[in-house]
Amino acid sequence: MTAETAAPDRRQFLERIAAAGGLGVAALTAGCAQPAAQGTAPGGAKRLRAAFSNAGLHSTWCSLGKKTAELWGNLLNVDIEWIDGEFDPQKQRERLDVRVNDPWDFCCFQAIQLDSLEAPVRRLKERGIPVISMDTLLVDKPRMREVGVWLQVAPDQVYMGEASTRYLMQKIGGKGKVIHIGGLSAHSGARGRAQGFEKVLADYPDVEVVGGGVRWCDWDKLKARDSFESLLQQSDTPIAGAFFHSDDMALACVPALEGTSHAGMVVTAVDGQKEGLEAIRDGRLAATTVNPVCLIHLTALAIGQFIVRNGEKVDEVPLEIVTPGPFVSRDTGNLEAQLYLADPRHCLV
Repeated sequence: MTAETAAPDRRQFLERIAAAGGLGVAALTAGCAQPAAQGTAPGGAKRLRAAFSNAGLHSTWCSLGKKTAELWGNLLNVDIEWIDGEFDPQKQRERLDVRVNDPWDFCCFQAIQLDSLEAPVRRLKERGIPVISMDTLLVDKPRMREVGVWLQVAPDQVYMGEASTRYLMQKIGGKGKVIHIGGLSAHSGARGRAQGFEKVLADYPDVEVVGGGVRWCDWDKLKARDSFESLLQQSDTPIAGAFFHSDDMALACVPALEGTSHAGMVVTAVDGQKEGLEAIRDGRLAATTVNPVCLIHLTALAIGQFIVRNGEKVDEVPLEIVTPGPFVSRDTGNLEAQLYLADPRHCLV
C-alpha cells in the first residue's frame, strides 16, 4: 500500500467500525489528515508515543486492554509501550519510576492501589505530559487535577456489582446462603463492586453471606478457589449462590461445585469478556455485568491523542467519562452482540 492510498483505506475502515462502537468517524480520524511531515506515519498523522499500564496481564480483562490499546494505537498512529503492573502496587510504581523521564506524548494508567502512583504522575505533570486514569482512581477525585490526572475513564463500579447481585438474588428467590468473593481490597473498582453487593443485600434480610462478608482474593484465581472451597465446607446445607468480582475468579471456582451438594449454585460475576460470555452461553455462569475494558482503553487512547494533536488544555477536558457496561444473561438478548464487540479482532467493548 502506498502513502497515497493509505489514508482513504484507513478512513473507510474507521467509518465501518465507528458505527459499531458508537464513536463518530470524525473522532476516530482526528489528526489523521494532517499534512505529511518528517516523523509522520502513512496517512499523514504524526506518530505519537504513549505509556500504558494496567493491573496485570495474567488477568483476561487486562490482557484484552493491552490488545485494544495496541490495535487502536496502530490505527490512530500511536506507538504503545506497555508497563505491566503484575497486580503488585510496588512493582507498578517502581517500573513507572524508571520510565517516567522517557519521551512520552501522553500516559494512560490503571492504578492497582489508590495513591500508589501519585509520585510518578506528579513528575509527569511537571514535564507537561497528560495522564489519563483508566478504570480505577489514581487518587481521590478532588485531588486529580492537582496531582496531574487530566481525567478518569471508568465504568460505574457500584452499578456492576449491583446488577449482577440483584439478578443473583432474584434467581435464588431472595433467601438462602450466598458467597461473596472480592478482588483487591485497595482497588477502587473492587470496593465499588462490594458496595453494589451490599446495597442489594440490604433488600434481602433472608439471605446469609457465608463467612460473614466478602473474602478478598486479590484477583488471584488460585486464592479465590482456595477461599471458595473453604467456604463451601462451612455449610452443611446447599449454598444458593455466589457473586464474584471477576469472571476469571468465578470460572476458576465453578469446577469445585461438581459432585457436591452445592452443584445447583447460581453464580454471577463482573467483566463480561469472551470467556465469561461463553460461560453464560454454556451454562457455567448465570450472568455477568460488562466492565467494558476495550471501550475504557480505546477512549483513554483516543482522548490522549486528541489532547496532544489539538493542543487541548486541561480545563477543556471533562474530569470524568463514565463508560456504559450492560448486564448480560441468557435472558437479556444481548449475549451474541457482546461476544462480537468484545472479540479481540474488534476490541470495541
